[in-house]
Amino acid sequence: MDNKLITVTSPLLPNLDDFIPLLKDIWDRKWLTNNGHYHRELEKALADYLGVEYLSLFTNGTLPLITALQAMRITGEVITTPYSFVATTHSIWWNGLKPVFVDVEESTGNIDPEKIEAAITPHTTAIMPVHVYGTPCNMKRIQEIADIYGLKIIYDAAHAFGVKVNGESILNAGDMSTLSFHATKVYNTIEGGALVCHDAATKKRIDYLKNFGFAGETTVVAPGINSKMDEIRSAYGLLNLKQVDSAIANRKAIAEKYRAALKDVAGIRLLKDIEGVRHNYAYFPIFIDEKKYGMSRDALYAKLQEHNIYGRRYFYPLISTFSAYKGLESANPANLPVAHKLADQVLCLPMFADLDEEGVSRVLDVIANRK
Repeated sequence: MDNKLITVTSPLLPNLDDFIPLLKDIWDRKWLTNNGHYHRELEKALADYLGVEYLSLFTNGTLPLITALQAMRITGEVITTPYSFVATTHSIWWNGLKPVFVDVEESTGNIDPEKIEAAITPHTTAIMPVHVYGTPCNMKRIQEIADIYGLKIIYDAAHAFGVKVNGESILNAGDMSTLSFHATKVYNTIEGGALVCHDAATKKRIDYLKNFGFAGETTVVAPGINSKMDEIRSAYGLLNLKQVDSAIANRKAIAEKYRAALKDVAGIRLLKDIEGVRHNYAYFPIFIDEKKYGMSRDALYAKLQEHNIYGRRYFYPLISTFSAYKGLESANPANLPVAHKLADQVLCLPMFADLDEEGVSRVLDVIANRK
């Protein structure tokens, strides 16, 4: 059996022959950034595809988080999850705000709504949940809590491209949602991201903030930042959008193969598809009970690498354990038992659209044989 490298992910790439004519057109236009032709085309195409009305493109997925907090003038404390990529919490810190961690649901890895109220103080102004692995949060319950206490909700939807519940985009929940179009995501623009809001006035403010605060040639209305997407990545993104549905279908088929083979393996827990949810199969995490499986998560992680297969312990370590945040009262491990359990058990298996049957079989053989 071939022992070629299998990485945890591999980028969705447009056809190079299709990309070259667009590059030539960009060269002919000589307009590389600042709301160019392809930038405008991609914003419209993504809004249509995702089922949202107002979407602003960014040069990466972190800057929309930072800008969302700025756009809504969030102050004080923001309730969030420790079970995410560090950009979630970093965006809060960069705005001079205090992150407050609450525990997560074992079944999804998402923030546990029933733990939110206890974390609310007079200084709390917002909640920043994450749709972990693209699995929708309990948006209804989170909104109920936010309404009671007058809080804003910014969803980190970095993993949730194209995810819908009963036909409705989850990006329409809360006050804003952010997306990442990093090379590792289901849909990518190499680097990139977006911020979704619900009215024209807010989009205008967002677009000012991502362009230094300029509202005209000589008018600056806010201390903005430079986070615009360029024409080359916008054109690339238009091409990738044409093939993302096919890529998601391929990912779903791979997930079904993994599930069929692993569902009865003692000591391995899988996440379930949720009825009514259009999943995007961004990741395939498994959670390993060392006693029942007979091998620790870290031992399996290393064993896969011996076979030239690279999984990822995602999310490990928890954000709350990093030096910048571990001194926070809410970062106390006693406050976050479920998040710590998941972080110690999780291993994301290789998942990408062109992972072939042989690759899937190699991964499953190592897990099944433990050698």
